[in-house]
Amino acid sequence: MNIWELIIVQPMTNILLVITMLVKNFGVAIILFTLLIKLLTIPLTAKQVKSRREMADLQNDPQYKKIMEKYKDDREKLALEQQRIYKEKGISPFSSCLPLILQMPIIFGLYQAIMRAMASTPVELLKLERIIYPFLDVNKIIPIQNRFLWMDLGQPERLYVFGIGIPVLAILVVLTSWLQTKAMETPDAGGDASVAATTNSMNLMMPLFMGYLAYQYSAGLALYFVISNLSTMLIYALMGEMNWKKLIPSKKDEVVSKKVIETTLISEDNDEEVQEKQIKSSARPSARSAAKKMRPKKMKK
Repeated sequence: MNIWELIIVQPMTNILLVITMLVKNFGVAIILFTLLIKLLTIPLTAKQVKSRREMADLQNDPQYKKIMEKYKDDREKLALEQQRIYKEKGISPFSSCLPLILQMPIIFGLYQAIMRAMASTPVELLKLERIIYPFLDVNKIIPIQNRFLWMDLGQPERLYVFGIGIPVLAILVVLTSWLQTKAMETPDAGGDASVAATTNSMNLMMPLFMGYLAYQYSAGLALYFVISNLSTMLIYALMGEMNWKKLIPSKKDEVVSKKVIETTLISEDNDEEVQEKQIKSSARPSARSAAKKMRPKKMKK
């Protein structure tokens, strides 16, 4: 047994089997396992929230803005100054990435654990038996019942309507992932266009990537994604970090945006009028130059 299986796959498989022994349903076991993971990672989530708040406050700091403006054309010097400020203020910009970094081995480990737990052939049962802890008596639940609601937890999820397979969970994964990133989005007060573009790109690509995994791999993994997204949104809401206005724009925001658009259009129209006047004035000859041109030229002797 390699280190990956010893540290990740084996514990996850045994935890899933224990929960399944208690609730007698593998789908419910995956849901409870997901919630257990979220409870265990709450300290990391709290650290991520703290880092987000500190970074947002830093973007509004006059000293930081001054440095951003001063070294905007010197990226190397700007990076050094940013690191100095982070160190002075005790800010860790990478803390916000910890839950995401931790989630990747959980995703791949959970997929393997689900497939191991649902062993059905003699070879698969033999592999499962090798990684089950000796103190667990799982003979009553093996082979695992892989049906949950309309789905086979070991196969990519599809809900067949009139013969058409609809990937309901994959759609829910994309939707909940997008809602999560949108509602947790922090305003870019620093005015760094490259950072804003990168953030927007990640907010678009991550939901699509998670949706692809949910579409391509087992329904059990897709179920984990949906419950994980919903529970993450709940945790952030309880911490006061969910920006619901990002999801449901108010009438005031719509009025402000309309005014901004109208102001922009009026400004553009005024600029065009000014440019036309300048062109006409430059093209129209002055009275003196016109009179000078009308004078008869003196004959040379």
